[in-house]
Amino acid sequence: MIKPTESFDEAIDEKRAAEMVERLKEGREKILSQIRRIIIGQDEVVEQVLMSFFAGGHCLITGVPGLAKTLLIKSMGDTLDLRFRRIQFTPDLMPSDITGTEILEEDKPTHQRALKFMRGPLFANVILADEINRTPPKTQAALLEAMQERQVTVGGNTYSLDEPFFVLATQNPIEQEGTYPLPTIQQDRFMFSLMIYNLPKHEEIDVVNSTTSRRPPVLECVMHGEELLQYQRIVRAIPVADPVARYAVKLASHSRPSNDGATDFVREYVAWGASLRASHYLVLAGKARAVLDGRFGVSVADIEAVALPVLRHRIITNFRAEANRIRSEQVIEHLLGEVPKPSSGL
Repeated sequence: MIKPTESFDEAIDEKRAAEMVERLKEGREKILSQIRRIIIGQDEVVEQVLMSFFAGGHCLITGVPGLAKTLLIKSMGDTLDLRFRRIQFTPDLMPSDITGTEILEEDKPTHQRALKFMRGPLFANVILADEINRTPPKTQAALLEAMQERQVTVGGNTYSLDEPFFVLATQNPIEQEGTYPLPTIQQDRFMFSLMIYNLPKHEEIDVVNSTTSRRPPVLECVMHGEELLQYQRIVRAIPVADPVARYAVKLASHSRPSNDGATDFVREYVAWGASLRASHYLVLAGKARAVLDGRFGVSVADIEAVALPVLRHRIITNFRAEANRIRSEQVIEHLLGEVPKPSSGL
């Protein structure tokens, strides 16, 4: 375990960097070995959720019911020894239901009354915001403010949330009646937008055999919250070569129709391109991917690998794209093929 007193703000020599990266890679393998005792398949989604944890970002997960979204997120919390809370978002959920509220209490000996803050479910480490698109915008905004600021304000008082703090919000793509779709500006707060699909036939058979023959195993804690915070500092210490950083920025900026580098395809089918946060998260996610793979340096391949989950919810297509059944995924694929890669081959 990394000592809490270690500092990663200082210059990191090659030997120390290799030791830190190897330590983090071992932690990743321990977590995956535990998760795979419960979760069958969905390897890409598991890897991406783990990547967001080590980068300190939040995830928006879309998938039909019954694909183990809740089980995956809870298992992550158990493996990392983090406090997990599930919030079922409904049309009648109020902001105070998730942030907490002040109640009037009387001190029995003195009979004096005072307001006392009762913490809501947001005061945990891993928050599953289940079906976030089924609650009104006011409650959505309260959650997203907590995601951005890592604090909540109730009754004029500000309360800091516990660290580490992750929000994994789910959306059900079916039964859209009575839903409140997240505005683009709020979706932008999520580092990744992940899609969970049905398993292949052979994996679905494995799930059925596993879940009908025995009770789910109890997962072991292989990492503590303080250790995870230290690993997040390692990820941020990973260097990024200037050509790689420029490539990440170009991917994001070329998705904007008004940008000089935008192609005719982008200008024809995109209403709004990716924001500055996209460039930030492309590099940060690239760092997490590199270090989880045991490398102390970000490559173009790392940026390309995280482009889809980072950009998917940030590129808004127009009516012409809808008529031609072109989605943001096709735009991202186009950008990966058209944006010039660094000639150095980093």
